[in-house]
Amino acid sequence: MPGPDTGRSNGVVTATPDDCLARNDWICGAYLSSRGQILLDAVLQHLRLTGLAVLIGLALALPLAVVARRWRWASGPVLAVTTILYTIPSLAMFSLLLPLYGLSASLVVAGLVLYSLTLLVRNILAGLRAVPEETRQAARGLGYGPVRLLLTVELPLALPAAMAGLRIATVSAVSLVTVGAIVGFGGLGNLIYAGMNTYFKAQVLTASVLCVVIAVVADLLLLGVQRLLTPWTRAARG
Repeated sequence: MPGPDTGRSNGVVTATPDDCLARNDWICGAYLSSRGQILLDAVLQHLRLTGLAVLIGLALALPLAVVARRWRWASGPVLAVTTILYTIPSLAMFSLLLPLYGLSASLVVAGLVLYSLTLLVRNILAGLRAVPEETRQAARGLGYGPVRLLLTVELPLALPAAMAGLRIATVSAVSLVTVGAIVGFGGLGNLIYAGMNTYFKAQVLTASVLCVVIAVVADLLLLGVQRLLTPWTRAARG
């Protein structure tokens, strides 16, 4: 990504000596108007990578948490493995996955999935363990089998803790996507990385602010979903 434009490119004037692009200001409206499509593409890639990683992570974390809850012997290994994965630095994680996925978006998604497992598994498991045993016994007395008990009793009651983990995992994924810039698939991280290399202030600041906005909006949306899905928690607080 080139630095601030100071002249004419492809017959189109992108900056003049007295505008904010030429001065390389941190806050520059001309940058937004001239790079709108680039920013939109970066935001969409950021959202795709984040959303895909969190969804896959949730699909893997749910059965792992259920297994850890059903069989106590499995709890230690599941938590230990997911915790170890979370401690691996992001650059090292991508390097380890590189032989499997190459320089691709799948590499970034796979790394984010592995990082999300610790947060998701721990919170889902905590929610399942918090379900009162008398509630399970009452459901079994009504003829609930293991699957029905899980789907209609345990998971709904574990939802607040699970959603809390999902919110943290999503915000973390929004942040970690930027590291994918090292392989060319970092969403807004690509712009931050390129802007830092060329000291393009407006690009660095704009992309960084957009990352924060995405994280805040995602957290608020998930909080709203949590409140819709768990109306009994609002009633209890009231």
